[in-house]
Amino acid sequence: MNVSVVVGTLSRDPEVRTLPSGDRLVAYEVTVRPPAGARGPAEAKPKAETVPVAWPDAPTSAERFEAGAEVVVVGRVRRRFFRAGGGTGSRTEVVASSVLKRGTVRADRSIERAAGLLRIDA
Repeated sequence: MNVSVVVGTLSRDPEVRTLPSGDRLVAYEVTVRPPAGARGPAEAKPKAETVPVAWPDAPTSAERFEAGAEVVVVGRVRRRFFRAGGGTGSRTEVVASSVLKRGTVRADRSIERAAGLLRIDA
């Protein structure tokens, strides 16, 4: 099962792209901070991480988020390959099914639905 939930802060304003197919894509960079008290390897303090997010066929409201907005992203992880500089490059990203403002009822429900997908009945 491929389910991803990312809770963090937009590092920059959304980038809107029109793909060669004519489809519209909104791209985000979401910074995720480690939970308080989290420890990394050898007790080193873990650093914040940036997660690339792509939202295909996003509603026009997806462009209204601004850098610094706290968001909840629900989607799936994808690794895509592309030609770059005479070779093949790759990028791992979250493909969003929804991006919502953190702390809203809709965001909480979205997280609950994602968690429900992960429940395994014995």
